Amino acid sequence: MSGYAHEDERTFAALPPAGGSGFARTWWGRAWLKTLEDTALDGRQLKEGRKHAREGAVGAVSVRPGRITAVVRDRDGSSYRSDVLLQELSADEWDRLLDLAVESAGHIAALLDHEMPPHLVEDAAAAGLELLPGIGDLDPECGCEAWDHCPHTAALCYQVARLLDEDPFVLLLMRGRGERALLDELQERSVARAAPDATDSAAQEAGAGNGGVSAVEAFAARDILPPLPAPPVLPSTPGVPPSLDTETDPAPGLDPSALEFLAADAAGRAHRLLAEALAPGHERTAVEASLTVGQDAVRLAAAGSVPSGIVSRLAAGSGRRRAELDLATRAWRYGGAAALSVLEEQWTPDAEASARARTLLAEAWEDADRPVLRPAGAARWTVVGADAQLRLGEDGRWWPYRKERGQWVPAGPADQDPAAALAVVAAGED
Repeated sequence: MSGYAHEDERTFAALPPAGGSGFARTWWGRAWLKTLEDTALDGRQLKEGRKHAREGAVGAVSVRPGRITAVVRDRDGSSYRSDVLLQELSADEWDRLLDLAVESAGHIAALLDHEMPPHLVEDAAAAGLELLPGIGDLDPECGCEAWDHCPHTAALCYQVARLLDEDPFVLLLMRGRGERALLDELQERSVARAAPDATDSAAQEAGAGNGGVSAVEAFAARDILPPLPAPPVLPSTPGVPPSLDTETDPAPGLDPSALEFLAADAAGRAHRLLAEALAPGHERTAVEASLTVGQDAVRLAAAGSVPSGIVSRLAAGSGRRRAELDLATRAWRYGGAAALSVLEEQWTPDAEASARARTLLAEAWEDADRPVLRPAGAARWTVVGADAQLRLGEDGRWWPYRKERGQWVPAGPADQDPAAALAVVAAGED
């Protein structure tokens, strides 16, 4: 289950069509659906909602305190924003619930395993606190203007049951507390609860005096800090970013298509970085250097199939004309930031680097095959009688260039051998 989170909101990408016969496999997921099915007055609406959810008609689901939201698509192509409201717990009710949770290490361990401990729910109910919704607690609101649960709000509830199966913290967020805030509060209460029971105050003072953690605090936190998880399994493809296609108009200045493009790019980069981190010998993988705004604009433009409007924005944002960005993109595809630097910047080699370059140029060809090279700058040599040029990068590699319509353009990747680099230009001309 993928999703992105803010402090008070989590958004989950649209789930694929559901297979099998049921939507919930956990007891708390089934309890959620029982509430829906006991509350709705029209069974036909529920049946239609199940079909919608099973067919993947529910868009990205936003979960925040007191409300879940999604856009649900009808079979005729029309879409409706659907919300289901659930009463949040008050601050006093949360205090009582947290006190109940820290009374049992099993409650905390179950939550850390993303399970809803039944005894915690039972203890809370006995104390007058209802975690799971009851009849009438799921209050629907839909753009189709139905006054009761319609196929759209029903479909949303069926889809949320699938989310609850994977993560009961979705329900706790609806009740008013996000996962991180909840775990932090549980840890604080566990430490505070254990402190009065300490029998070795001298040990505590010694730990506090040298900046360490006392044994009492460490023992009290044993159920809060889970063991390190196993390394993740690399997905076959990058994750699908949440859809921003809603009926709500974006804020002024925001372009949903540009945000979706950036989200897809971030997902692709994250997938590649994870692949590198999981690969054998990843400790030796070089850390990527930070890119400037201008470099990152070129990287984004070179990513693949980029909408024309976004390319124009990238050009303007990086201070380039569209033709200049196209040329920079071509260089980037041959060698990233290093190739872009060779295209757009000139550098002056020191005496040692200049001598090494001249030696390489002198030894790269047999006398009969040696081209006539004319210096065209501090680190550039043009082939006399040909539309070809060699450029030396600061890393000592040679980059081939070709003249097209009176302009020097990148012709291929770099090579340590200037003859091999120049051969790329000749091959392109053939």
